Amino acid sequence: MMFPRLPYGEETLATLGFAGTPPLRIIDSVEKSIVNRATGTHSSQPQRVVQGYRIDGQDIEMDFKELRQAVEEVELVDGHAHNIVALDSTCPFISCFSEAQGEALSYAPHSFSFKRSLKEIAELYGSEKTLHAVEQHRKISGLQSISSACFKAAKFSAILIDDGMELDKSYGIEWLKSFAPVVGRILRIERLAEKILDQDLPGGSSWTLDVFTKAFVGELNSYPFPCIAAYRTGLQINTKVSKKDAEEGLAEVLQDGKPIRLTNKSFIDYLFTCSLELAVRYDLPVQIHTGFGDKYLDLRLCNPLHLRAVLEDKRFSKCRIVLLHASYPFSKEASYLASVYSQVFLDFGLAVPKLSVHGMISSVKELLELASTKKVMFSTDGYAHPETFYLGAKKAREVVFSVLRDACVDGDLSIVEAIEAAKDIFSRNAIQFYKIKLPISSVGLANGPISVKMRANAHTDVALVRVIWVDGSGQHRCRVVPAARFDKAVVKSGLGLTFATMAMTSFADAPADETNLTGVGEIRLMPDLSTRKRIPWRTQEDMVFADMYVRPGELWEYCPRGALQRVSKVLKEEFNLVMNAGFENEFFLLKSVLREGKEEWVPFDATPYCSTLAYDATSPIFHEVAAALESLNITLEQLHAESGKGQYELVLGYTACTHSADNLIYAREVIKAVARKHGLLASFMPKYALDDIGSGSHVHLSLNQDGKNVFMGSAGHGMSKVGQEFMAGVLHHLPSILAFIAPIPNSYDRIQPNTWSGAYQCWGRENKEAPLRAACPPGIPDGYVSNFEIKSFDGCANPHLGLAAILAAGIDGLRKHRSLPEPVDTNPSSLGSEIPRLPTSLSESLAALQEDSVLTDIIGEKLLVAIKGIRKAEIDYYSKHKDAYKQLIYRY
Repeated sequence: MMFPRLPYGEETLATLGFAGTPPLRIIDSVEKSIVNRATGTHSSQPQRVVQGYRIDGQDIEMDFKELRQAVEEVELVDGHAHNIVALDSTCPFISCFSEAQGEALSYAPHSFSFKRSLKEIAELYGSEKTLHAVEQHRKISGLQSISSACFKAAKFSAILIDDGMELDKSYGIEWLKSFAPVVGRILRIERLAEKILDQDLPGGSSWTLDVFTKAFVGELNSYPFPCIAAYRTGLQINTKVSKKDAEEGLAEVLQDGKPIRLTNKSFIDYLFTCSLELAVRYDLPVQIHTGFGDKYLDLRLCNPLHLRAVLEDKRFSKCRIVLLHASYPFSKEASYLASVYSQVFLDFGLAVPKLSVHGMISSVKELLELASTKKVMFSTDGYAHPETFYLGAKKAREVVFSVLRDACVDGDLSIVEAIEAAKDIFSRNAIQFYKIKLPISSVGLANGPISVKMRANAHTDVALVRVIWVDGSGQHRCRVVPAARFDKAVVKSGLGLTFATMAMTSFADAPADETNLTGVGEIRLMPDLSTRKRIPWRTQEDMVFADMYVRPGELWEYCPRGALQRVSKVLKEEFNLVMNAGFENEFFLLKSVLREGKEEWVPFDATPYCSTLAYDATSPIFHEVAAALESLNITLEQLHAESGKGQYELVLGYTACTHSADNLIYAREVIKAVARKHGLLASFMPKYALDDIGSGSHVHLSLNQDGKNVFMGSAGHGMSKVGQEFMAGVLHHLPSILAFIAPIPNSYDRIQPNTWSGAYQCWGRENKEAPLRAACPPGIPDGYVSNFEIKSFDGCANPHLGLAAILAAGIDGLRKHRSLPEPVDTNPSSLGSEIPRLPTSLSESLAALQEDSVLTDIIGEKLLVAIKGIRKAEIDYYSKHKDAYKQLIYRY
């Protein structure tokens, strides 16, 4: 993002009509005329903006190049934004440009904000500068692509999301985690209260203030949020509202019926005061909606000066409060409050970018008239459409540059002080205020240990880009292209790929029979830019996942990532649920030895489970693995030696299943690459040695709704009703799911009784011999289950296909309200024929899949035909070549 710069001297100023004007006013006026045309046609020249003028009797010579660079390069912390919606949402794209609704929105195209912002979006997309052209580009490119473009241009290091705004077909917070290292949640207190009151109490009892307060406080305590927000109070808050008035207010709210909408002032004041008390107790910041932004609020009551009763209340003197929306049109009043109350901070989101250029600059200047630069913060107030995030970031950089540059010209700040102020406003103030912990990035050195440094994801010096996909047999494959070609051509048009690639097996690079896929026909590999990462173990290389498209905007039915996205969308749209997943990765580290002149790969060591000696020997390797994962923004929870010879386990953090599958693939790439650098071979194959234990890729699963784990509950077995039904569906379909998560004959050498691999069709609480283990980790209330583990998943499975199959089974459980049988609390092998065995071979699991019409219907018939064809070929080949499994260490 560049700002126009013009050299000007006395003749230029005279030409512009400023002859005889005092020098300070000349500089101020000309600078404003330039910046207010920041999107004009003037070219940028590396010349000084202000030269040879005297202020207070001293010569000044200013160059704003360093300030401009600091403003352009700082990574932004977006302190307040909202969810993004699907392209087919009823939320119109034109709402990007205005806070208006209904008929009033029809006038938006004639506003300054619309005309300016539409041009900027069109320039970003390279489309014609018309609303129709931009909307067509959005439709053809798809949400993932336009989001990648917007967030990449904006450069966020963290985003805080207020998900209390009701938006049609909105994506959860997890969806945004592809676009920023940190995504946190802001809890809107009024929306939380409404959700609580919309619920029926057990036994038909009625809500009372005491019962509500207990539930409200309990919910606040259960959410992992960095901030709470208050919207509908108006600002004349009575912090001494009586319990009687609050009780009567609650009764009035309930009388209006469901769905609940809070309108009674006494009850809202009580709610707000209660929240402030909790915020003080737990040291949580509070965001307060001030000024414009909600047509239902009386703007006269949104003047922040009304907050003085709250600010003067000694109970809340230590409560950190940020006033949103620049308090526009009361920016001066907000500035005054921030200057005299230590607990008051300011945020200029929404005012920037919704106002005219003059309005934006004026508002930010007014905020800084009295307030410290340590108290003013940035946010986009982006919502619904990714373009709102981009516009908020772009205009904020331009406006803050203009304001700080003028402060330098006016003599308020030096260039150095202005640079520090920019960093404070855009990032450091919010990091401190919200106590955000940003991850440390890292850049790998090809010939040395991976070291921790900042800005791992800067792509400016990249020479090559690996475009990665995982096929139907679970093998990682890639095409590599020069970075310049990737950015210029591949991002827009993708790479051609034959149909046959999704029909290849673990033993041959040729399409299997009965897959309906051959070498005839081609799809496009389109990079998902939200997954583009700097490769930690190679200099000047990036990697990125690709989706498979038939044509722009139309995913190929055989695309594994597309299948998981499609089934995840069904779970979200039908049940408002998101499945979270976290993988345990077991693998062998093998070293090369020569035996009779032939190379063999043997275990790195022979140490026992969790051996300190084993870890000490491999510590240099795992230090590099940990640093690499951190640079990729992948959470590493723990690692240790496993029971097999040379076997280790590495546990990844929980996240939405679509991201978790991507993280698993990147983690495997990291482990293999770092091991290779140390002269070792890392293998994830299920049964490396038939006389030793096997390796799994156990997956832990839970269900989230609006950011909260809803798998656990008190409906039975420590689970909620939806948790039980979902898990019951998975248990019912587990024999056919094995064809996805245990995809080769070698997988069934691992799934044996008495090996903690889950050989029987049952579930149990903390039962290591059950394939579905209900987990009760530390920190979970006694008797509750937070998630369940599937032990059958192994390292040869394509994680996107495996999770899609599990999701499809869970959806069937929810649709049919399936019930769980009683848990097995002993070794199932001791129960004889009471508990059925899971398939003992790939042939048996394939037979179960052939009969399972549910998975076919939900995942898609064409993809299932291809998977069945691949599995048949695997069965046939390995039955005829008994030792061929030994070659799998090179493929998995």
